[in-house]
Amino acid sequence: MTNIVITGCSTGIGFATAKYLQRRGLKVYATVRDERYLNALRSNGLENAMKLDVTKPEEISTVIANILEEDGKIDVWFNNAGYGQPGAIEDIQTYILKEQFDVNVFGLHECTRQLIPIMREQGFGKIIQHSSVLGLVSLKARGAYNASKYAIEGLTDTLRLELKGTNIYPVLLNTGPITSNFRRTAMKKLKENIDIKNSVFKDEYEKSLSAKKSDVPFNEDAISVAEVVFGIILAKRPKPRYYITKATYILGYLKRVLSTTQLDKILFKI
Repeated sequence: MTNIVITGCSTGIGFATAKYLQRRGLKVYATVRDERYLNALRSNGLENAMKLDVTKPEEISTVIANILEEDGKIDVWFNNAGYGQPGAIEDIQTYILKEQFDVNVFGLHECTRQLIPIMREQGFGKIIQHSSVLGLVSLKARGAYNASKYAIEGLTDTLRLELKGTNIYPVLLNTGPITSNFRRTAMKKLKENIDIKNSVFKDEYEKSLSAKKSDVPFNEDAISVAEVVFGIILAKRPKPRYYITKATYILGYLKRVLSTTQLDKILFKI
């Protein structure tokens, strides 16, 4: 039976993907940072739920060791854990940027780094890296998140070259707006970590805080990601990159055909 490990399964994309793949006969190891979510996962049929904080290398090692003891292999690993920290560059203190990278980049890297020797030894594997449309283009007041996703792009593009011919496939997912708790968490981080009242961007921040989910164009349900992940698992040789949502296709295309100045004029309005 094919198995998959998914990080960040408490809600949203991770949770929806775990349930979807479970229904299709895969052995799913759904992991969460907060162990309070474990009972909810197990009550939804995800009996192999595990605690995993990707910022703690020892927890990654323990999860990997437990799965290898159970199955003797890891077929697919989906690095899905992450969050968005809004805020203009000048409003983001350096320690906040470090926290963003700890989860989105360094946690992803540590999982990947520990996995590669195992997949080399077993002779196969797929590592799915959750990037974003904001790993292709940048939006204002998203600097920390933009930078973290650009970093994932660079790491994964390099890894693909280093693993050529090994039967180990690193795959990038460039998702656009997806229904999840992502925005709610981002708005919480905005209020917690940004001095909104004293920022020159105060009006823009307040507008973001009052916006409704329905204001986001081209939004899709989390099942869109789950379906793509399932396709990657089935593929003998998956593509190096998958676009998800119309927003990603549109902005990815504009990135290729427009000059930087032309693209900036469009992105400034979003």
